[in-house]
Amino acid sequence: MRVQLDGGLDPPDANDAIRRTSLPFVVVGVARGAVVPGWLDLCDVVLSEDDPALERVEENLAAQPVAATTLALLLRGTERRSVADGLVAESAAYSVLQSGPEFAAWRAAHPPRSGRDEGPRLRSERRAGTLVLTLTRPARLNALDAQMRDELVDALALAAADPGVTGIEWGGEGRAFCAGGDLDEFGTRPDPASAHVLRLQRSVARALVQLDKPIVTYLHGPCMGSGIELAAFTTTVIADPDTQIALPEIGLGLVPGAGGTVSLTRRIGRLRTAWLAFSAATIDATTGQDWGLVDRIESGTDRLWSG
Repeated sequence: MRVQLDGGLDPPDANDAIRRTSLPFVVVGVARGAVVPGWLDLCDVVLSEDDPALERVEENLAAQPVAATTLALLLRGTERRSVADGLVAESAAYSVLQSGPEFAAWRAAHPPRSGRDEGPRLRSERRAGTLVLTLTRPARLNALDAQMRDELVDALALAAADPGVTGIEWGGEGRAFCAGGDLDEFGTRPDPASAHVLRLQRSVARALVQLDKPIVTYLHGPCMGSGIELAAFTTTVIADPDTQIALPEIGLGLVPGAGGTVSLTRRIGRLRTAWLAFSAATIDATTGQDWGLVDRIESGTDRLWSG
């Protein structure tokens, strides 16, 4: 539903915002000028009339209405949930959508490749008290697959148990930190319920949150989906100027599934997270810093992670 947000409109009653949480559709606010704050609580995403992303948002909502509505409902409850509860809610929504018609249509149009690249996905080094983790799948832009996930979870568990590790730094070899999840693996679990349980048992996001030690993430190149969702959980995010950030999952008939509805909302708020997700638009490092998704911009961070 599209709502025109004129500056002269009276703010809605607080009970309207409460009732809005159960509406089974996306509320898009379109602003001509300043927006009365109360209206922001009623909208799932807010754009100005001249925002070039507005057309993309409306196209994505029309093409993927089930995924879009699911995302809106999920984001509406983020402020009421703990991190742990948010990860459970996101995983459940993601798993349900993987059994839905929109994801099935995307998967049919994008069949997985049969070939598999071998080799380790992660290199670990100790530099005094710092554990340095490097994603080592550059030919696939460090796409996060099950093997990389498991190697990361194990490395973070060891770091948590080792009192000699006082902090962690991580980045990725090649042209990107992490370009998102491995699309070839999407939908390969035998059933959504099993996928939900496994996602919670082997959650990189949960491992990052539970690690009570500072973590610095170095971004460069395309950082899509899980590449930015996981980074947003860490203490400090440093981005190379060539960093590109996006949440493309809506185009697959899905919602962010690596913790993005939890991590990004805590850094940049619900409405900016919704703008990224519903538009699937790409932002640069400077915009990421302006929003609070990036803490610092430093040139040459990609060279720190060469093989």
